[in-house]
Amino acid sequence: MEQTKSEQAKHKKDLNWAELGFQYRPTDYRFRAMFVNGQWTDGELITSEMISVHEGAPALHYAQQCFEGLKAQTAPDGRVLLFRPELNAERMRQAATRLLIPEVPQALFIRGVEAAVRANYPWIPPHGSGAALYIRPMLIGVGENLGLKPAKEFEFRVFVSPVGPYYQSAGLAVISLAVSDLDRAAPSGTGNFKIGANYAGGLLATRLAQQLGANEALFLDAAQRRYIDEAGSANIVVAMRGGRFVTPSSSAVLPSVTRRSIMTLAEKELGLTVEHRPIDLRKELEDFEEVAACGTAAVVSPVGRIWLDSKWHSFYGGGEQAGPVMQKLYELLVGIQRGELADKYGWTHQVPMD
Repeated sequence: MEQTKSEQAKHKKDLNWAELGFQYRPTDYRFRAMFVNGQWTDGELITSEMISVHEGAPALHYAQQCFEGLKAQTAPDGRVLLFRPELNAERMRQAATRLLIPEVPQALFIRGVEAAVRANYPWIPPHGSGAALYIRPMLIGVGENLGLKPAKEFEFRVFVSPVGPYYQSAGLAVISLAVSDLDRAAPSGTGNFKIGANYAGGLLATRLAQQLGANEALFLDAAQRRYIDEAGSANIVVAMRGGRFVTPSSSAVLPSVTRRSIMTLAEKELGLTVEHRPIDLRKELEDFEEVAACGTAAVVSPVGRIWLDSKWHSFYGGGEQAGPVMQKLYELLVGIQRGELADKYGWTHQVPMD
């Protein structure tokens, strides 16, 4: 019997899910809402991946734009799960306020994310594949403009792409970081907001780090160059001697949803003493037992070694393997995200498929 259009839409794409890299792959639909005449439209699904904007758009000239990143996962029972999307909505709201962009209401944010995920169901990797559907909500200032002032119109868009691990590895990827001589963000700047300008400034630092043999740059505070801020695309967490689990406290650090979640897991599930405070890298380095970069894309990526003061400093297993703390936190986190472990913290959000 011939299948209906609805039934055909439920069929997964014929992809080698286990071999997907972390790169853009166009899908069928994306969600778009416009802020015009002082209010947001209801939004709609569109098929074109292209955005047409005026040449004077403030997003192009003055970086009046912000974005988010989250993932959809397929649970063993077939449910499609998001992970704490309300925190992404709040983080975008904070970034928008900082950049004089009208905030996207949480209801519109969640509705847009759900609509983009649901419409692209065939692109959601199946459970057990190791892949996920990456979701990119973005908010940009559009319309005619020339002077340094906020845009009059804005576009909120959500597109999705199936992705594999950010760092390719046969197991839990162990990466290396190189301390950068460049600054990521000023102490009272925009480092704690997820905006494009922060990342463009870090591209050179990442390239220089890679020339040293590292995966990414590690930024210290701009004021004293003593305290850890974050890596180029992820927050930092450190398991220290004495059962301490520490993450940097800094006004220039992005409030990572992943980092906040694993700090909870470290305390509640592993019984570690959690500390959120400045980490003086040179002074405390000898106390480091395990280090990791964490974020939506990186998940929990153990850091085997750090380049500092012209030499490498290695951690657990000579810097060649993941330590037990980061391994366990990774398993707990992805177990909850994928619906394999009980969600006793109420972190997952099921996407209605009908």
